[in-house]
Amino acid sequence: MRINVLYIIKTLGSILILETIFMLVATGVAFVYEGADRMPFLVSSGIMSGAGVLFFIIGRKADEYRAGRREGMLTVTLTWTVLSFFGMMPFYLGGYIDNITDAYLETMSGFTTTGMTVLDDVESLPRGILFWRTLMQWQGGIGMVVFTVALLPMFGGNASQLFDAETTGFSHERFRPRVTQVAKRLSSVYVLLTLLVTFFLWIGPMNFYDALSHAMTSISTGGYSTRNVSIGYWNSSYVDYIIMISMCMGGMKLPLFFFALKGDFKQFRNDEETRWYLLYMLIFIMITVSWLFYNGFETGFRDVENTIRKGAFQVISLATTTGFTTSEYVRWGEFYWLITVFLMLICGCGGSTSGGLKMGRALVLFKNMLNEFRKQTHPSAVLPVRANGRAVSHDIIYRVHIFALVYFLLISFSWLFLLINGLGFEEALATSVSAISNVGLSLGSLADGQLSGISPVSKWYISFIMMTGRLEIFTVLTLLLPGFWRR
Repeated sequence: MRINVLYIIKTLGSILILETIFMLVATGVAFVYEGADRMPFLVSSGIMSGAGVLFFIIGRKADEYRAGRREGMLTVTLTWTVLSFFGMMPFYLGGYIDNITDAYLETMSGFTTTGMTVLDDVESLPRGILFWRTLMQWQGGIGMVVFTVALLPMFGGNASQLFDAETTGFSHERFRPRVTQVAKRLSSVYVLLTLLVTFFLWIGPMNFYDALSHAMTSISTGGYSTRNVSIGYWNSSYVDYIIMISMCMGGMKLPLFFFALKGDFKQFRNDEETRWYLLYMLIFIMITVSWLFYNGFETGFRDVENTIRKGAFQVISLATTTGFTTSEYVRWGEFYWLITVFLMLICGCGGSTSGGLKMGRALVLFKNMLNEFRKQTHPSAVLPVRANGRAVSHDIIYRVHIFALVYFLLISFSWLFLLINGLGFEEALATSVSAISNVGLSLGSLADGQLSGISPVSKWYISFIMMTGRLEIFTVLTLLLPGFWRR
């Protein structure tokens, strides 16, 4: 069967029309603050809406019921590609980023919630542009396609193809029979959590603009900030703790918060992945804080709370793929560099806004490994891998192993590619892991995720692997196989 091209074009048109609304919100911010970015936003909004209407008209006669997994995977991949193209226009047309390569990377980094940047002085940018950066990450956290499915019921019965391609994972449980209901409830929970974090930041030392911006980029585990030195600008323990809580929530499964709001807290208690996710961070917080005390980093033994807070903040920021900083963690030494890379590999839970391998997959790999050791002494034993008390099927275990294999092969290839293109050993390794896991931080000269000095080829490749990692690898890489395009 041929690919339903009209369906893809119509869907992209709908998404561009919806995205225009978000860009107009940023345009409104630009007008409120009377910034020089007003005209670039108006022009960009006009171009985006015009393209959306044109796409929708071209695809208006699409047969929406003749759309399967191929259409879903292709549509989702094109969504992130096309949105990044149109989303970069305010940066480029306003002259805030003077070339397409950098503007595209900045935008892709935003939509994928990676947080890498080519900007070295964000505080010099107009408020509208800064808000657009944070708004991109907020949308990318839950996924632009999920928003579309939630807000545009025109997708009807085939919305599941988009939803499944966007919210990929080793296990995907819907807590409502209709995919549009799932998307609406996830979106509602996401908005509510954002508003709560905004309120608590606002009653602290932040103004409303900064509070909303950092609420959006912490709950989305994105990491863009309105300040050059990130969260460290406020030097506030209150802000640090609120942001840590927000990042932790962003790394958890969104459906669990839906159940909690209905008074069902058993889901939180019984979810094995969440328990291991929290334990995982606690273990590395203890290791990191012990390392800081042992070496006298930060304020040493005189200020115990400050050292614990700085260590915990950085661990949570890395483990949730957010990328905020309150300290120059690179000066914590080579041992912590190793911890940094490890934290960027596994990351948050499935069904969260985090990237990375995901804790659920890591648990399946670990439990299956233990079973293989047990079978060496008890070869006839039947030892199923269990998650939340239920046996995990062999098919899921197989897919988890394949995902992990491809995940590490892609990191290895990216490491080699960036080495060939001029990055140093540690920069290439950490940047590869960071881009694929959508973290944003790195090591060495690129520790803050500032990529303006690398080659254009490296920038385009990093943009590609950020999108590949955001869509959990298979959605994008499958498009490169000849078999995908055969009838």
